[in-house]
Amino acid sequence: MATDKELSDFLENVERRAFKQAVYAVRKDEAALDIVQDAMIKLAEKYGDKPAAELPMLFQRILQNTILDYFRREKVRNTWVSLFSGMGRREGEDEEFDILESLEAEQGSASAESSADQVERQQTLSLIDAEVQKLPARQREAFLMRYWQDMDVAETAEAMGCSEGSVKTHCSRATHTLAESLKAKGIKL
Repeated sequence: MATDKELSDFLENVERRAFKQAVYAVRKDEAALDIVQDAMIKLAEKYGDKPAAELPMLFQRILQNTILDYFRREKVRNTWVSLFSGMGRREGEDEEFDILESLEAEQGSASAESSADQVERQQTLSLIDAEVQKLPARQREAFLMRYWQDMDVAETAEAMGCSEGSVKTHCSRATHTLAESLKAKGIKL
């Protein structure tokens, strides 16, 4: 049985990695925060009485399921929005105007960098994301668990249901494939 302190410490340690994983999956910071918060609440409410050693695997599964739930809700929401999006429009209204875009950015923030830098950064991230998506499913899963979620080999093997040697092989192949494909596109990391 995990104590309240152990559960609290675990959630504190996993928060950033879980957020990165959720952002990588949904590509929206606000949605990722909600997903992580929901996963943490579910873990604390339903599995807080489990041993501390089981918390990482339980949390990983809950986080994955919460991300899938998000995509299911978005699919339904997008269906209804697209059906009703043409209703209620009036001629002459500027639907593209956003007051937040007219505000001046603070110096040193990401929004204050030059447009060229923003475009270059976005293109690089898009290329990296595309290459990660091209990886075979098992390689991508092992790569993300090991290097995005900072799980060790044993934890990754348990989560994937395979041997530690398989995890190492999948990660090695993924990193070599990514390095070669990004180098071919002129990206040096």
